Amino acid sequence: MGERRMSRVGSGRGPTGGQVVLAVDTATDSVVTGIAELAGGEVRVLAERVVADHRRHAELLTTLIAESLAESGCARDDLTAVVVGCGPGPFTGLRVGMATGSGFADALGIPAHGVCSLDALAHESSDPETDDPESDDPAPRTLVVTDARRREVYWAVYDNDRRRRGPEVTAPAVVADELAADLAAGRFGAAAGSAPHLDLVGWTGAPPAVTVPTVRGLVAVAGPDIVAGLDPEPLVPLYLRRPDAVEQKDRRSGVRP
Repeated sequence: MGERRMSRVGSGRGPTGGQVVLAVDTATDSVVTGIAELAGGEVRVLAERVVADHRRHAELLTTLIAESLAESGCARDDLTAVVVGCGPGPFTGLRVGMATGSGFADALGIPAHGVCSLDALAHESSDPETDDPESDDPAPRTLVVTDARRREVYWAVYDNDRRRRGPEVTAPAVVADELAADLAAGRFGAAAGSAPHLDLVGWTGAPPAVTVPTVRGLVAVAGPDIVAGLDPEPLVPLYLRRPDAVEQKDRRSGVRP
């Protein structure tokens, strides 16, 4: 895979002639969706909706997509690709976004590109003025932490938008121990995700400006593959651990994880 091209329906042209992309993410407590135009590697957000309500992902998402399409002035047939945040995230919420995004792509005959939701957070929090992939000098790292529930966090570490570690799911105290030396040495220049959970892992810098994946971040991460017309890999959810219901069932039957 990676060398085939996907057929597309509709004009596939945004206001300035770029590709029109639907972005969806339900990996956090917030439902995130919107429409972006991708042209020459640049992402222009035409409409975005973010609603913090983890109990209503399924109820809200389709309505928010319809609102985003209306605000952007684009029709469904104008879409040329879908970008879906694949987590890591809790099972119930994550599967809503993935199923919905996949359904839109299948119905329209367009590709669905899956991206790590933490990658989208890192991209939005990085500083393009200091990120130089060609430089030999180590750039400040970016730490991304989100709520994994069960008193754990999802986390990853980035250099110049490139993930160097993660995603992982761990107790905050363990993450704090592992990152203590690098945090003390000032090797992290930015952080993104859940502010309370960043505090738990030892982050003492400025509060994160980006707390949930954004339409711009999601589309930017998938952008190179979309522009190249590459056939994406199948969507695979990053659960990192088994669903609550499965573990509860196993505990009742005496099965060990």
